[in-house]
Amino acid sequence: MLEFRFADIGEGIHEGVILKWLVEVGQEVKEGDSLFLVETDKVNAEIPSPASGKIAALLAQEGDTIHVGQVVVHIDTGEGAAPEAAQGSDEEDAGAVVGALESSARVLAPSGEAASKGPEQARKGKVLATPVARKLARDLGVDIATVEGTGPQGRVMKEDIRRAAQIGPTAATPEAPTASSVAAQAAPLPAGPNEERIPLTALGRTIARNMAQSKREIPHAAVMDDVDVTDLVVFRSEVKELAEAQGIKLTYLPFIIKAVTLALQEYPKLNASFDEAAQEIVIKHDLNIGIAVDTPDGLLVPVIKHADKIGILPMAKRMSELIEATRSRTVALEDLQQGTFTVTNYGAVGVGSGIPVIRPPEAAILGVGAIRKQPVVGEDDSIAIRHIMPLTVSFDHRFVDGATAGRFLARVKEYLHDPMRLTLS
Repeated sequence: MLEFRFADIGEGIHEGVILKWLVEVGQEVKEGDSLFLVETDKVNAEIPSPASGKIAALLAQEGDTIHVGQVVVHIDTGEGAAPEAAQGSDEEDAGAVVGALESSARVLAPSGEAASKGPEQARKGKVLATPVARKLARDLGVDIATVEGTGPQGRVMKEDIRRAAQIGPTAATPEAPTASSVAAQAAPLPAGPNEERIPLTALGRTIARNMAQSKREIPHAAVMDDVDVTDLVVFRSEVKELAEAQGIKLTYLPFIIKAVTLALQEYPKLNASFDEAAQEIVIKHDLNIGIAVDTPDGLLVPVIKHADKIGILPMAKRMSELIEATRSRTVALEDLQQGTFTVTNYGAVGVGSGIPVIRPPEAAILGVGAIRKQPVVGEDDSIAIRHIMPLTVSFDHRFVDGATAGRFLARVKEYLHDPMRLTLS
């Protein structure tokens, strides 16, 4: 009998909500068949069976929140009796975490924390630890790979993490509150007349947590300007039919991303992160541009990897694929990671200007407003109707100053003002 547990996939996912069971008790399944659909704070994913057999028990219901390491299905593989109830705390479950998470067409490997591994063997690969211990290590800034485990088969336990951080359970100094612990301790608002309460989804809770972290930890500053994109409007209209003939929907966003990648190569501090603990600026040499996508559940940011190496039309095609997958919540986890700079286009919903919030741990974000016709006074005092696009760069003022951000924005403007420079770059 196989205990199937929600897998520790090492991608920052700690829990999920079962949206739909795809099997029922007594049903025969083959290895790789989907067991249930789960909503996480990043994607919706169908969880595949790690083995063939018959479904013996479903241990959660649709709508239940399940945590990494929690047993959710018993599968009768014909190799033993039904497992007895686990003894001890769920938090410090010494059993193995099994299973794999399939997102889109990609299958993420299981954690590999098999109980048969000894401590020495486990340390050569992935560290043997409970999900709670891993989270505590992250909260306390402890490198779990350096911690000697005292649990079964050398498994790292919570007490091992506290000991490594020199914080014992009876220490006089309390643990520093995390964002989640602060939220948990906050008193709920008192009920009032004629009101409605809407629980946040897993994605909504993540967005709220990340935005609060961004404003709490990053000193935001912003520079703003308008760019005359009249020539870009004309150029796009001329090549739009060419793109459509190739099945590509050409918006302004690929041009904006190309301009951003060119400007970032000149001003790399905006393609960086700040390591608070080490007091170091971490320059990213890859140009991975995130696109803020409006979904029914909230904003998600898929990432175009190595955007500087992609042409305008291929970028438009790749961007359309990512946006479609993101809105359907079938985007692969790897396409939501490793972003170095983000572009958010609130102009798509008709907003003229705004001040976007930086996506940690990035250094900056570009906000794009709606293109509108405006009268513009020329150098000879003549007045002409031009297409104007508002731009805002929010930046981390700990290590990016206003002059650098302003020069970066000016360079983006130059490229968008003259689209031929974009196509020839």
